[in-house]
Amino acid sequence: MTAESTLAEIAAALYSGPPEEFVAVRNAHAKAASDREVAQQVRALRKPSVAAWVVNVFARERSDELGEALQLAAELREAQADLDAQALAQLGRQRRALTSRLAKDAAELAVSRGERITPATLEAVQQTINSAFFDPEAAAAVASGRLIRELRPSGALPLEIDAAVAGGLTGTAPPPADELSARRQRRQAERAVHDAEEALAVAERALAKAERDRQDANRRADELSTRIGDLEAELERTRHEHDQAREDIDAADHSVSAMSERVSEAEHAVHEVRLGLDE
Repeated sequence: MTAESTLAEIAAALYSGPPEEFVAVRNAHAKAASDREVAQQVRALRKPSVAAWVVNVFARERSDELGEALQLAAELREAQADLDAQALAQLGRQRRALTSRLAKDAAELAVSRGERITPATLEAVQQTINSAFFDPEAAAAVASGRLIRELRPSGALPLEIDAAVAGGLTGTAPPPADELSARRQRRQAERAVHDAEEALAVAERALAKAERDRQDANRRADELSTRIGDLEAELERTRHEHDQAREDIDAADHSVSAMSERVSEAEHAVHEVRLGLDE
């Protein structure tokens, strides 16, 4: 075990222990240290602020829950690097909800240990957790469980994160770039699969609609074909009746002509008879 790892382990236990026992426990660890340099480093450890202690206790007792937040933090930073607006919006909403919940859980854990948590302390705890979403070193500092003081997000982050962590960030480095790149590529691939599946679902719905439209068109075409057949038959009957009507007209014309001649002859005969009667 190296001197640095020994110091980190001592600090991890010390910074999540009861605040009122910090000095006594620190001195006991320094006295028990076999390495003189480690003993001096342990004696130099400063007592954490209340907010830092709350985060340290949470990092030690609820590492899985904090790990969820730090995983989201890494994804948020990757989304920012990719300029993925949709992922940023979704992760931003998750970040706000998650940091608020984690800060509340951390405060409740501290209260269960007898610590009084003021609104100002709760705000500092939430800002410290929130800082992990914007800086990988801040995420490593929060995960270390060895914070000396609270952190501030964005431009208010300390220039030297190591100064805020007892024993420095040894052993708590963020995931290597190739691992983050692999996760980013996997997320992009999963997003591509999701988009392709959505496009497939849209295409399948469009195909189903096209098939229904084709069935409707075939049904209408069959109905119209039947109607055309009916209309053609009716047209044939109508033409036949029309031809018959023309023949009837010709016959009627001939009859009218003959009757007109007979009427003329009858009128002439009446006239002759009247003349003979007058004589």
